[in-house]
Amino acid sequence: MSKIKTVFQCQACGYASPKWMGKCPDCGAWNSFAEERQTPKSLKSTGRYNTVSAPQPLSAITGGKDKRNSTGINEFDRVLGGGLVNGAIILIGGDPGIGKSTLLLQAVSKMAEKSGAVLYVSGEESPEQIKLRAERLSINSDNILILPETVIENIINIAGDLKLSALVIDSIQTVYTEEMTSAPGSVGQIRESAAKLMFFAKRANVPVFLIGHVTKEGAIAGPRVLEHIVDTVLYFEGDRGHPYRILRTVKNRFGATNEIGVFEMTDNGLIEIKNPSELFISERPLNVSGSTVIASIEGTRPLLVELQALVSPTTFGIPRRTSMGVDFNRVNLLIAVLEKKAGIHLGGMDVFINIVGGLKIIEPASDLGIIAAIISSFREMPIDSKTFLFGEVGLSGEVRAVAQAEVRLKEASRIGFKNAIIPKGNAERLKNNFGLIVAGVKNVEEAIENIKI
Repeated sequence: MSKIKTVFQCQACGYASPKWMGKCPDCGAWNSFAEERQTPKSLKSTGRYNTVSAPQPLSAITGGKDKRNSTGINEFDRVLGGGLVNGAIILIGGDPGIGKSTLLLQAVSKMAEKSGAVLYVSGEESPEQIKLRAERLSINSDNILILPETVIENIINIAGDLKLSALVIDSIQTVYTEEMTSAPGSVGQIRESAAKLMFFAKRANVPVFLIGHVTKEGAIAGPRVLEHIVDTVLYFEGDRGHPYRILRTVKNRFGATNEIGVFEMTDNGLIEIKNPSELFISERPLNVSGSTVIASIEGTRPLLVELQALVSPTTFGIPRRTSMGVDFNRVNLLIAVLEKKAGIHLGGMDVFINIVGGLKIIEPASDLGIIAAIISSFREMPIDSKTFLFGEVGLSGEVRAVAQAEVRLKEASRIGFKNAIIPKGNAERLKNNFGLIVAGVKNVEEAIENIKI
């Protein structure tokens, strides 16, 4: 009989070692190794959905067209790439209490009405606790089946005997396979459980939702291999102090990445925000220095958000630089450009940057807006409330063109903006200005002159 091997695995990246190590040589994590027993393949059961398929010619395969089913929530459909694909496996991560279970319970209630039975597997909550949440959300359906189970083989066998429109696992860290002796939530258990669910999803052609815990750093707990197994990775973002929640696509084999859906958390569950641009700038103060509006693209959606800057003399030996919603290193780079190319001396000033509403902007098209807000606060001169900006700024002070300029202009025109400060490269290629007064600038100095600050 084959021996059962004992190895030490890094709980951050999955690196295996025959002995315990203080620091992982692969990812650099400290004290992350845990002892796990590995069962040889000869001792493992094959499983119902682990059969070998015969190869098929590509020309003989049908159903290649992208068939999607609606979840009943338009913002959820948007981040999924237009709807739910049969056989897809979707991982949803987020901080505890942010609304992951609430969102999925709302989605499966609509799917159950339209498409048929949904199996909701809970390894953390009892059926009575789920019932309490369902009553708060006014959900009561015979097609939502609740299963309190943590053994992955039992879950797959029960799901295989049912005709399902979707399967929900809440959460992937609580389920385990009996083929391994390690504790639930360990690297081996998460990897094996996710792999078995993937085989089930593909063979049974049933979409599977996985809810994942997150670490202190905000990443989904478990090895990165979990994100490689699934088809779509979604992160639920939001500040506890704000009612708004952002559902962001990090990976999607069936649609665009970095797509976002915007929700508002209420006593009756999550409510879709259909016009997030108007929401994020609705409370913008007028005629106040340090405030401007930037046009960003999140996935395929144009989004106008308010960007604020506060520049004040420092009371410390070293000036502070703080950014919320934009990259900290990017802000430091732009401050250096302002000092070198525009003659704005900020060496004795504290600089604070904030994106209003808790949103995170990762594209460089926000550079021009950051520079404009900093100068506006430094000179105590407000920017016209009907003016918005976008453009990438280089180290030599040049303003570079960005993608989808006309989409940004169209969205700003719809909301009611009148003036646009954009890169000269984009202005020269415009086919339609949508009734806006467009000023193309090629460097930071020209931008400052056009904004009149």
